[in-house]
Amino acid sequence: MSALEDALKVKELVKKHTEWFRDSLPMIASENLISPMAMELLISDLHNRYAEGLPGKRYYQGNIYVDQIEEITTELAKKLFNVEYADVRPISGTNANQAVLFALTKPGDIITGPPLQGGAHISSAPFGAVGMRGLHKIEYPFDVEEMNIDVDLTAKLIKIVKPKLALFGMSVFLFPAPLKELQDAFQETGTTVWYDGAHVLGLIAGGEFQDPLREGAHVMSGSTHKTLPGPQRGLIVANPPGDEEKRAKFWKKIQRGVFPGVISNHHLHHMAALAVSLAEHIEFGKQYAQQIVKNAKALAQELYELGFKVLGEKNGFTKSHTILVDVVAQGGGRRVAEDLEKANIICNYNLLPYDDPKKPRNPSGIRLGVQELTRLGMKESEMKEVANFIKRVAMDKEDPTKVKEDVKEFKKEFNKIHYCFNEGAEAYKFFENLF
Repeated sequence: MSALEDALKVKELVKKHTEWFRDSLPMIASENLISPMAMELLISDLHNRYAEGLPGKRYYQGNIYVDQIEEITTELAKKLFNVEYADVRPISGTNANQAVLFALTKPGDIITGPPLQGGAHISSAPFGAVGMRGLHKIEYPFDVEEMNIDVDLTAKLIKIVKPKLALFGMSVFLFPAPLKELQDAFQETGTTVWYDGAHVLGLIAGGEFQDPLREGAHVMSGSTHKTLPGPQRGLIVANPPGDEEKRAKFWKKIQRGVFPGVISNHHLHHMAALAVSLAEHIEFGKQYAQQIVKNAKALAQELYELGFKVLGEKNGFTKSHTILVDVVAQGGGRRVAEDLEKANIICNYNLLPYDDPKKPRNPSGIRLGVQELTRLGMKESEMKEVANFIKRVAMDKEDPTKVKEDVKEFKKEFNKIHYCFNEGAEAYKFFENLF
């Protein structure tokens, strides 16, 4: 096969992938659809250019307009999250996490955080960014019934180990972290509190989750493509404690953690798309966040009534976009996720709090997210139909290829993007025009 044939093959595979997702129910909790206006900026000349440093202090020429774009993007982030400081240069959520770690820790420091099987992100694991920074991580005790950190035991833990940095934030984020309840422990130990809001950033900005920076967190990182429906990118925002000089010193550490700490150029086309996405969330974020939570609760309740073991029952299953389901009775997380994929229902298998973290390939659960379905206009009534599709595959053991045809027919009515400046635009028309 020639090089040209390889290139054309890749183009054809991208087309097939796009058509597949057009006809599917995308329910990966860490994904979303970018708006058409933001998408246009991803293929602009900004893609070809470079910028290092901060506006007005670049190490390259050619950034006259880039500086203005970055300043606008930064101000939009400050406005959306009501913060004093924002850095929009990280190129992913994990990259933002790395920057925080470089800024606020040194090898050998103690950091506390949630356990991996309790929903923590892999960047906080010993084999992730935390471990590679040379930090010693001590895990919070986890309360399975509450599906959250055990407040009393965690307070005692923090007072005993006196961590340099206390991390809150997860990849399975069903309920708000108990920041207010742990304030006394933070104050007593002088611990810096870091909140990884990657999954719930859009819910926070929309006023539908918690407000970490007003509940005790000093800095918040996150990715901008989950419940905040923007380009795949990251950001860091902060309201540091102390007087003006201390706040400025804290923020300078963060900025140096970003550059030259973990990035060089910061992907300018994505930054421009982020500006549009932040502006759209200022305009539509509250309405969008409210519907996400309504849909998640509706889907969780329907799955529960159909006989699934949905975690978090004591507290209403979820207060975010995410649902966690124990499917051991249906064959286990991996088998169920793979069968659902054959039916064009795209989710992922996931560790549950009582699973062995050393066996992530064979967990008990699946993780479902509703943020993309919500973006496409689905509401509570559609969640009942989605739950029934899942039941047909996972519980009734119906042929997934048969369910797939019904999913494709159902999805035809939901391929327009909502909660954006191009309200009602065809979600995949942009891609179809490219091909």
